[in-house]
Amino acid sequence: MIKTPKRSIITRTLLFSILFSTIFLQADTIKAVKFKGLIHISDAIAQEIIEVKSGDELNPEKIDKSIKKLYAQQYFEDIWVEEKNGVLTYHVKEKPVIAKVDLSGFSKDKNEETLQAAGIKKGDIYDETRLKTVKQNITKDLESQGYFDSVVEIENEELNPGSLQTNIVVNKGENIYIHEINFYGAKDFGYKDFKPYLANKQKQSMGWFFGRDDGKLKADQLKLDAMRIKEFYLKNGYLDAKVQDPVLRTHFDDYSASLSYKIKEGKQYKVGDLSVVIDEDIADAATLKEEFKLQSGDVFDVEKLRKDISKIRDKVSDKGYAFSNVVPDVKQDRENGIANITYIVKPNDKVYVNNITISGNTNTVDRVIRRELYLSEGEAFSQKDLKDSTNALKRTGFFDNVQIAPKQIDKDTMDLIVNVEEASTGSIMGGISYGSYDGFGINAGISDRNFLGSGIEVGTDIDTSEKTLRGSVHFFNPRVFDSLYSLGGNIYKKDYDYYDYDEESIGGSLKLGRKLSRHLHVSLTYLYEDVELTDVNETLQRSNIYYQEGRTVKSALAPSITYDNTDDYYLPRSGVNITAGFEYAGIGGEAEFLRSTLSAKYYYGLDDLIDYDLIFRVKGKVSTVNDRGNLPLNEKLYLGGMGTVRGFKSGTLAPRNEAGALTGAKKLAAASLELSIPLIESVQMRLLTFYDYGMTGEDKFDATHRSSTGFGIEWAKSPLGVPLQLFYARALDDEEGDRTSNIEFNLGRRF
Repeated sequence: MIKTPKRSIITRTLLFSILFSTIFLQADTIKAVKFKGLIHISDAIAQEIIEVKSGDELNPEKIDKSIKKLYAQQYFEDIWVEEKNGVLTYHVKEKPVIAKVDLSGFSKDKNEETLQAAGIKKGDIYDETRLKTVKQNITKDLESQGYFDSVVEIENEELNPGSLQTNIVVNKGENIYIHEINFYGAKDFGYKDFKPYLANKQKQSMGWFFGRDDGKLKADQLKLDAMRIKEFYLKNGYLDAKVQDPVLRTHFDDYSASLSYKIKEGKQYKVGDLSVVIDEDIADAATLKEEFKLQSGDVFDVEKLRKDISKIRDKVSDKGYAFSNVVPDVKQDRENGIANITYIVKPNDKVYVNNITISGNTNTVDRVIRRELYLSEGEAFSQKDLKDSTNALKRTGFFDNVQIAPKQIDKDTMDLIVNVEEASTGSIMGGISYGSYDGFGINAGISDRNFLGSGIEVGTDIDTSEKTLRGSVHFFNPRVFDSLYSLGGNIYKKDYDYYDYDEESIGGSLKLGRKLSRHLHVSLTYLYEDVELTDVNETLQRSNIYYQEGRTVKSALAPSITYDNTDDYYLPRSGVNITAGFEYAGIGGEAEFLRSTLSAKYYYGLDDLIDYDLIFRVKGKVSTVNDRGNLPLNEKLYLGGMGTVRGFKSGTLAPRNEAGALTGAKKLAAASLELSIPLIESVQMRLLTFYDYGMTGEDKFDATHRSSTGFGIEWAKSPLGVPLQLFYARALDDEEGDRTSNIEFNLGRRF
């Protein structure tokens, strides 16, 4: 054991004082001051601390104070002073250093976090008082997790003189389980109403089972639970509700507990008069009121009130008044249960941007971030510009998180702190796949969406199976020389054994684009492809002169326009993405056709409505292809698989001839509905359910129509660095001859 130093110091100080009364008669001044035993501080530092130096008078009281000053540094276990012929020697015995800390009896994955929170680490000076605090902190942490009567012991092992291994041994106590929760005074609501908002819940039978309540007490959440109940009442119009802190009754004989809340509900209020006091030059009060979530006649809801305040503040901020105040004046008519609300808007001064600072980007260069910002130094602040800048940065896919925080400098200027958390944009993929038609396959690839932090995407991949061999190299620069222009291209080779023909092709493309506005982008792509069809089904060859074996060259131009105001690249929760495009084949080569395609995606997060992170998605696609002289079999339209109708094999839904061979279609339409539900929020893994519908035909859209439903798992940011999706799909209306597939797997594509 390490002995407690205080008693030793006090005793030695008294002896020192008696000794000095004799020495004082023999020596008037100090000739020199020396130190023995110092390790952690130098002699010079120690000299400054004691404030005793050569030439000073030998003063017992001053020497006594110097010892206490040294001891106050908390480095020393013992200190004593010797005097000989006017030379003072301070002897110190330093406390040992903790060379190693071991925590046992706690969650291994939380050891480092627990020790850090407790305030102890390797290299610290061993201190009994500090270790008592460590024990208290760990015990308190255990209680917050529901463990009571825990015992924390400190055991020390001497590794070598001056260093210790400190072993913290945790003996977890027992969990206390809540068997009963009472709400005295609650008349209109009960436990079932409060339960979704409470951290401490009543134990259910089979509470250990997933989705059931185990009833473990979370002591640190008790006061917060009372606030949550109060918030529940305010959301339901009970403005006068009062909720006292709960009374916990614990039975340590069986480690059970009961909770009691004392509640005074009061009356439910509805919204009466609703008005906004605002300068008409800044915003129109009537227009603002129309957009409010809380309207006259509604049950008062404090959460909707806050959202309406935020809406007003955003509107005012769009005019440059970033530091406005919105004060809700709620006047209660208790007799009639009416709450009249007046929003008083104080815009304060117009605010201008001073400096923009970018942080968190260890890979991405600053200019790649700055070119996505719609706020500049010297310009008036706009909340809309800030939101659009945040969304633009998220849409790049370079960042896991983006926050742009205004920092007030004075009443009319602010700095903007752009803090980004970089995503893993590079990926190396390799794997083995199996399909009932393709058989076993091997795929590999390497890509980076933000090569060397430049914002340029590069990549290459190869995919081979019993039926296919594909390889490609691609690049894309979304902002050439940080301009509004984009440039991309690819080169590929593909061999594929389709059901009714084999295709071998080699080709490439070059794409030039320009950004027209914040959300609008146009592009023009040149495509070249040399295709050879072999082993074409004989019935197909007899039915059409263009369905023959042989080589066809396609040379085409493909203009397109895209509108995209989504709020994220990997997992959008709001916005639309609409693309309209054409492919005109016949710029040389044998293929001559015109393809037109319109696709749209819509995302809507339900968090604001139901306070839960559900995401509703709708996707639609319409495509037609017109024969201008030579429409090859491989350029016709096919449904099925990921992207159209899951549950049917890719490219197997299309018109057929009398022999059952796929002739392809000239018209196609498909739509999908999805609902995405959080599963493991920390890694953005989610469950989803879907419904797909598609139709296709030669002369009309609905000659062939199919639908499917299913569920799956999506991982927006998988360890592979690209989105990953796994679905179980079931065809709802398959017919004889259809090729169905229950398992769908996708890597690298988002909804």
